[in-house]
Amino acid sequence: MAIAVGSTRQSLANSYAALGNWLGAATGNPGTTTTPANEVTGGSPAYARGQTTWSAGSNGVSNGTATTLNSPAATITYVILASAATTGAANQLDNCAITSVVLSGQGQIVITPTYTQT
Repeated sequence: MAIAVGSTRQSLANSYAALGNWLGAATGNPGTTTTPANEVTGGSPAYARGQTTWSAGSNGVSNGTATTLNSPAATITYVILASAATTGAANQLDNCAITSVVLSGQGQIVITPTYTQT
């Protein structure tokens, strides 16, 4: 069921965004537990989660600022939302499949998150 009232949708979107502001990347499905599987590791400079700042949009949309992640050669297929910067720790809040990003060598990916509550 979609939420009919725009202000209610926005309240729910803002609540979701308030859960966490750390973004990570994974090379496969991170799973549904709080400890993500397949999170990227390694590289030089080393992979680390990046922090986003959420702001309220309207009608159920919350937007995050762009964050840049370093990554070794990998095929990135998921983005992770976490409550802390620590990689591989039990703080995954959610994840989302993305169009694959293929890095044939050390590189960077930029993630600009948007959450839409329907």
